[in-house]
Amino acid sequence: SLQNSVNLQEVVFVIQSQRNSFHAQRAEERRAKLLRQAVELKVVTEVPPAVHTICTRPAGGAVLREPDMAYEWFLGKPLQDKEATIIHHYAFANDPSSFSYPDFAAAWVLSKPLIQRLASKVKEEPPKSDFTIDLKHEIALYIWEDGQGPSLTAVPDLCTDLETSLRARSCITTLSTHMPHCGDPVRKEDIFVAVKTCQKFHMERIPVVKKTWEKDAALLEYYSDYADPSIPTIDLGVPNTERGHCGKTFAILKRFARDVVTQADWLLIVDDDTLISLPRLRTLLRCYNPREPVALGERYGYGLGQGGYSYITGGGGMVFSRMAVSKLLASSCRCYSDNAPDDMVLGMCLNALGIPVTHSPLFHQARPSDYPKDLLVHQTPVSFHKHWNIDPVKVYYEWLAGNAGPTSHPSNWEWRAEL
Repeated sequence: SLQNSVNLQEVVFVIQSQRNSFHAQRAEERRAKLLRQAVELKVVTEVPPAVHTICTRPAGGAVLREPDMAYEWFLGKPLQDKEATIIHHYAFANDPSSFSYPDFAAAWVLSKPLIQRLASKVKEEPPKSDFTIDLKHEIALYIWEDGQGPSLTAVPDLCTDLETSLRARSCITTLSTHMPHCGDPVRKEDIFVAVKTCQKFHMERIPVVKKTWEKDAALLEYYSDYADPSIPTIDLGVPNTERGHCGKTFAILKRFARDVVTQADWLLIVDDDTLISLPRLRTLLRCYNPREPVALGERYGYGLGQGGYSYITGGGGMVFSRMAVSKLLASSCRCYSDNAPDDMVLGMCLNALGIPVTHSPLFHQARPSDYPKDLLVHQTPVSFHKHWNIDPVKVYYEWLAGNAGPTSHPSNWEWRAEL
């Protein structure tokens, strides 16, 4: 019982949020709820517990800091990799399950001595990785320090169970839903879907799209380096490149911006080997205002410790509001070559324009097998990526078929009052 062991005035709650109006509102709701619970627990006299909101990459939870503990504690709900994965740079390839990292949706806890040491360390030795792919794993590695720092200590009461479940009664944290529900889904016609492909994958990947999620799209076009009327595909006049696809992506942005093609509020750009649930995306997009410049997907970072930028990793799907597309095209930002990495170039452009990259943990750059089952079990996924070593049709129907219900969302956790 937190009430019996620690005075809440000795705990700092940090709610990690984002610079989008939807997330800012949710963060304020969480803050108010925490303060109400403190009042209900009758622990507030003259000074309430400290509750702060920071607009960074969303953790899906909060960070607790207990100032008077003398030991370096790193507490949370542990996740382990079943097999080595590119998401974690193939760390611990010989025994991936030997390393635990926190499930941010359950919240995580650091003691003051650990925070003080990390605060000094980060000034002298910032994280070395150029790419930030999975923050929770990379933070755990940074804290662990090749075995010199503390490992994650499992706390069973930090949970990701739905608040309506029986187990939630004994949990400190719970989830209220597995996906945000902000009203009726946006209309099918509100989303214009652009599928990037090329001639060599027409017979291999496009049939998968047609067998799975194409039926849920009202407005969809395939963009290739070859016009094939049997699909049909559209040749944008940009040659196929083996690495980045910046030229093709900017041509798609320009086509979307022409009202004669579509007047949809949202543009979704996906690879031909992306598996996506459009009904779930429609539910998610109801939470965002298309009149704002919104760029939504799975957020990665490049050189963030050295003044870098965030970007939406393309494989999981990139979603842009019409306003965001308009601002991108009105700027001076362009591809430095057709084969530049389109997602990273767009990230640089968004950063220069001051448009935040909005992260959703429901988009996935990799396959379901690349993520811990304990993480996916409390998500309603929107997308996965890659056909490598899987049956993509089977994966789609196992993980993505069907709509999202109104009682799901991994980041809407709460601190339970009955502690």
